[in-house]
Amino acid sequence: MRCSDVINILEELSAPSYAEEWDNVGLLAGRRDKEITSVMLALDATDAVIEQAVREGVSMLITHHPLVFGKLRSVTTDDFTGRRMFRLIQKDICYYAMHTNFDVMGMADAAADELELKERSVLDITYEDEISKEGIGRFGRLPEIMTLLECAEFVKKRFHLTSVRIFGDAEAELEKAAVCPGSGKSYIKKAARMGADVYITGDIDHHSGLDAVAMGMCVIDAGHFGLEQIFVPYMKEYLERRLAGIRVLRAAEAVPFQVV
Repeated sequence: MRCSDVINILEELSAPSYAEEWDNVGLLAGRRDKEITSVMLALDATDAVIEQAVREGVSMLITHHPLVFGKLRSVTTDDFTGRRMFRLIQKDICYYAMHTNFDVMGMADAAADELELKERSVLDITYEDEISKEGIGRFGRLPEIMTLLECAEFVKKRFHLTSVRIFGDAEAELEKAAVCPGSGKSYIKKAARMGADVYITGDIDHHSGLDAVAMGMCVIDAGHFGLEQIFVPYMKEYLERRLAGIRVLRAAEAVPFQVV
């Protein structure tokens, strides 16, 4: 199977047309006619991930976050972005990123599924046609009424986390939730307007957390990596069903920080 065939399968799930205008998704390095025998999945194209791909001899690396966002004026080893791109090209590894297009068509429902949200709707509509409305995040009812502390434990269990941060009264009773994997502070007001009792996301700063509580909404910050790591098992299951005879590997990624 060629790289172009794998891309077609990826884009059946998450078409680039769903991506935000500022984003950089699709084939970022490599040959579309390359024969693909193995694929590695990761959240980020770090040095460690790329070196693992080299050691494993994979044909294609697929990540959620693009290695290149803005204009890349040169590909040299003078900076980490150029060094990583150079290494991928040097080893003839095709590199594909699926970011906000996957957030819309994949990540949002996957996160809502993990939280068992019922009667769900889109948190922020970014795409609409005659058939459907799609977008970032989901809003719905929790599987049962629970306190903020109980919901935090529920989130930890469902996403396999050791800790989360909470804003709000630990004993507050929650029924309706909004979830936005990744960095979600820009959607706080929208979640509050929709009537969420709790907003589950990542990268919440001090003032954003205080503002959410002032709006009458609790927050569970499960981390950027903590929620978006579901990209890898989700895509592994999808590709193993669609790529017969092609090895699909998970990169050996871990939480990229330590709490001491």
